[in-house]
Amino acid sequence: MDYCGYKYKPRGCTGGWEVIGTKPVLGPGMGTVNDPFVIKENGFYRMWFSWRKGRVIAYTESKDGVRWDNVQVVLTAVKGSVWEGHEVCRPTILKKDGMYHMWYTGMMYPTEINAPKSCIGYAISEDGIVWRRRNSPVMEPSSAWEKIAVAHPHVMWDEENKKFRMWYCAGRQHEPDAIGYAESLDGVKWEKFSKNPIFTPDSTHYWEMGKVSAPYIIKEDGWYYMFYLGMDGDLIAGAGLARSKDGIHDWERHPSNPISAGKDGNWDWLGTRKVSIVKEKNGYQMWYTGGMREGQAIGIAWHDGFDLGFPEEGAPGRDERGFGEGLGSVNYYYHDNIAKY
Repeated sequence: MDYCGYKYKPRGCTGGWEVIGTKPVLGPGMGTVNDPFVIKENGFYRMWFSWRKGRVIAYTESKDGVRWDNVQVVLTAVKGSVWEGHEVCRPTILKKDGMYHMWYTGMMYPTEINAPKSCIGYAISEDGIVWRRRNSPVMEPSSAWEKIAVAHPHVMWDEENKKFRMWYCAGRQHEPDAIGYAESLDGVKWEKFSKNPIFTPDSTHYWEMGKVSAPYIIKEDGWYYMFYLGMDGDLIAGAGLARSKDGIHDWERHPSNPISAGKDGNWDWLGTRKVSIVKEKNGYQMWYTGGMREGQAIGIAWHDGFDLGFPEEGAPGRDERGFGEGLGSVNYYYHDNIAKY
């Protein structure tokens, strides 16, 4: 039997998601912008994001989630710092007890006197714009799987158990490899889960066999839903979705993964990365990082209604390949150097 070297390259959206418009809503005129974190407050959308041109965290506002203005830098790298001296990025925001809390990634690049390293920092604010930060990181890489980087934190407050819950990723610095979990009573002192990582690449699905990272968590109807970045064997990114009853164990991947990938001929043809979700009255709104030749920009997608398309509990998935009946378009890449049997 002859086996052809075809690769499935998912394109577009599945699982009920649909990209809105044909252009990004932020960038690329600003250079690369990515890692959006959006909340809706008092009828306005507020976004914090990574602005790679200055290696800073920036902020912007919108009335409709599409047209953004008042862009301003709200957090910069600290010259001379041994852990956030070169770049700050990848923010997550939580409003609690009238204060805004930010966890973010601080980065050091390799130099003659510095080894590369990424850590997670913490800052607080009364308005989400002027921030006071800790001088030292609240989390550093400390185990073999974390290698030189902990990054991409996503934090939720667990009101029932009175604790902060963090999902983060770790491994290589450019784009970490897997996802871990930690807990804290004060948002500063974190205890990492003893059996990290809790979510790793899936070698049976080409689209996410390389890396998984950039978690974004929502809790609905007794489930923790995790949107995440997956990278294929060529390190092209797509956005996947998984769910777990406790947010730690027994993750079930969406049968139509990836739910969002780049679309041929569109601005985001080079893949989908970090996402942020807001629950609206009649569905979910998603802001996502899309890749293109000029760098990265932020686009918007929509999911009508609140059924995210998982099978009933205990039922099998709809497609063992991981694409599902909500399959978007697919490119097939052929390589003729595959062994024949």
